[in-house]
Amino acid sequence: MHFLGADQAPRAPDPRLAVATLLVEAANHSDHFADHERIMIRNLLGQCFGLAPQECASLLARAEEKQRDLVQLQPYTHAIFEQMTPGERALVIEMLWEVVYADGVLEPEEDALIRKVAGLIYVDDITRTEARRRVLARLKPEQP
Repeated sequence: MHFLGADQAPRAPDPRLAVATLLVEAANHSDHFADHERIMIRNLLGQCFGLAPQECASLLARAEEKQRDLVQLQPYTHAIFEQMTPGERALVIEMLWEVVYADGVLEPEEDALIRKVAGLIYVDDITRTEARRRVLARLKPEQP
């Protein structure tokens, strides 16, 4: 007797969907998922995964559905850890920084989320901090 397919191993999420879901989670940590954050996430997904605009929109829609039902980060972080290189995982952290700084303010809960995700995908503190510095450098206005 098998209980609801207990003989089947759970399928790991597609790493693209896992990344998109975490980006949506970061955007929602400020309790308001603004249009400019959606646009930013679509652009980040397109750049990171080489997706066409339609594919980005579809991936983002699926990620928003997953995020609404999100109970724990582990299935998504595990997929990223298992299926992405260390450099790609560092890029995920940089993308998360981009999203949380989209409104110009870093909330303590957003910082805690990135620390937690970094730990779960085995991105060390130095790499996490360097990713943050790169994002902040891009956000600074050019000095005359």
